[in-house]
Amino acid sequence: MYTKSTEAEVLEMSELAKGALDGIKVLELATFIAGPYCAMMLADQGADVIKIERPGVGDENRTEPPFINGESAPFMLWNRNKRSVVLDLKSKQGKAQFLKLVEGADVVVENFRPGAMERLGLGYDALKERNPGLVYASISGYGRTGEMSQRGGFDLVLQGFTGLMALTGPADHVPHRLPIPVCDIAAGLYLTVGVLTALQARTRLGRGQRVETSLLEAGLSLQLYEAAAVFSDGTAPKKLGQKHRGVAPYQVFCTQTDHITVGVAQQNFWNHFCEIAGLSGLVGDPRFASNAKRVANIDELVPLIEEALAKHPSTYWLERLDKAGIPSGVIQTTDVALSHPAALERRMVLDVEHPIAGHTKTLGMAFKLSDSVADIRRPAPLLGQHNEELL
Repeated sequence: MYTKSTEAEVLEMSELAKGALDGIKVLELATFIAGPYCAMMLADQGADVIKIERPGVGDENRTEPPFINGESAPFMLWNRNKRSVVLDLKSKQGKAQFLKLVEGADVVVENFRPGAMERLGLGYDALKERNPGLVYASISGYGRTGEMSQRGGFDLVLQGFTGLMALTGPADHVPHRLPIPVCDIAAGLYLTVGVLTALQARTRLGRGQRVETSLLEAGLSLQLYEAAAVFSDGTAPKKLGQKHRGVAPYQVFCTQTDHITVGVAQQNFWNHFCEIAGLSGLVGDPRFASNAKRVANIDELVPLIEEALAKHPSTYWLERLDKAGIPSGVIQTTDVALSHPAALERRMVLDVEHPIAGHTKTLGMAFKLSDSVADIRRPAPLLGQHNEELL
């Protein structure tokens, strides 16, 4: 039987259909990855993100391959759910139009070199005069202060500068760049946390504030084990290849057919693993009696495990390890991982209709809220697509 919803129920359903950040307006003056990634995170949760782009060229990422019908696939992925406005911030008219947008904004996200916005007359001090509630969020290479603040910084450079590159790759090989822009993405995530923290603080303080992070701070903050080691004895962490700095065995192993991952991070896992692998004699071996001893003697342990695992195919081992509750898994390429039922069930692949690229797909949101909807409301904007609508 049909039951008419009460006015309160209709209102609740209407609110549940909105994103958690519905009503928050964000002005993004950012290119490449870190700043736009932060703004994308806010947009995915319902914020109205207006991307301010340069006349003619816009965000540099618009030229980055691969392309779909001439549109940059990377740009479309982390600039979804935004609107685009072209403004010349060096012109009197462009600056006036931007300041008008600032008056109704909650957040500004920018990733110019420190001092660049101030030289335009659009730094935090100038903008907060117009809008005291504004949260002004900045990402730079090395931070707003300090002797290196004026240096430009790309993910590649900061992976090397922060020590990440010196940790990556085979132990006897040259430094390796992580193939993902880890400093950029981490900085974007940290800035997102900072923006949300400042918005929460605004409800208590009654005013906005400056939020800042850098690729330097992002790269350093990711090195938990490495920093702990430096602080304990002052020595530089060594390259470990596949090995883990604090847990053993916890790495990639080759079976009779291919490679699998095995994480024996608890003592009871170790006992079960030895039984499954036919290595029960290692349980009482004083070299491997505890996790700390296994880490210290990992070079002796790995060949013993590799010899045992080479006797059977990966399916044999994964079935038994999974039954024993020992974390393990196959090694998939990205295309396979994105098409796996686990990724699809968790809505980590979503459909998008773009006015030029047509039907495309994008990554889903990595966290979900029970009562607020995060979704793809609009594709990445064309350059200046919303000038008339917003100006």
